Amino acid sequence: MVRLALATVLATSCIQLGLAFEVNHIRGNNHLLTTRGPFATTHPLSATNDANDEILDESTAPTTLSRRSLGAQATTLALSLLPLLSTPLVQPAIAADEPVDRQIELIVSNLEGIEGKTGRIVIQTHPNWSPNGVVRFEELTSANFFQDERIFRVLPGFIAQFGINGDPAVQAKFRNNIKDDPVKVSNKKGSVVFATAGPNTRTTQLFINMGDNGFLDKQGFSPIGEVIEGMDVVEKFYAGYGEGAPQGKGPNQGKIQSQGNTYLVPAFPKLSYISKAGFI
Repeated sequence: MVRLALATVLATSCIQLGLAFEVNHIRGNNHLLTTRGPFATTHPLSATNDANDEILDESTAPTTLSRRSLGAQATTLALSLLPLLSTPLVQPAIAADEPVDRQIELIVSNLEGIEGKTGRIVIQTHPNWSPNGVVRFEELTSANFFQDERIFRVLPGFIAQFGINGDPAVQAKFRNNIKDDPVKVSNKKGSVVFATAGPNTRTTQLFINMGDNGFLDKQGFSPIGEVIEGMDVVEKFYAGYGEGAPQGKGPNQGKIQSQGNTYLVPAFPKLSYISKAGFI
């Protein structure tokens, strides 16, 4: 409607402009001279240019238009613009929203086994690396799943593992497996990865690579993000208990799953733990 109104105003203006021209004393009759265009004017037509005695050919010779003809041409011009004004503008296609990288902050307590010693870690997710893994990690963060979780397996130079909730009832809500993602980037130091026991078995357990562990790439461990702040904090996770049982003297994962923090806290009091986790 706006374009139609604009076209109407333009047509009216053109007509008024054509009728407003006043031309007097042009070869004794009432005509307007133009040079090939409804609005351009020139001097009266003559066979020669008096100043230079130069003959004007037909390509440069002005023509005469009556006021009525001028008005008609102005109207025609305005109406010819109407399709352009009334044609809807083609809007560029809007791409579907794509997943974006997000930052998640972990506040870790009991660093080096010392109660009250805390540090901050920032993990940046990369959906283009591991889309299914990132969705699950962000889902767990939104559910406050990592609150008060112990980092139960710390092997310096290799990995720091966490992701079993201290409450078995909460842990049970996230037992469903997620589909694998292809490995697109290597397991370099600082990358964050879901633990897996085989194809399509990822659930909630994750680890931070504490060294360059490229040999894990061929085993299907697909990084979901990376530590962008606080690798020095990761290095301070308490590692005194060593490998988990039965290979070592550290926590037994089966008991963590079934008993949670009621098993971990009294038996392994020095473990570092996540006191807070959330999106930045």
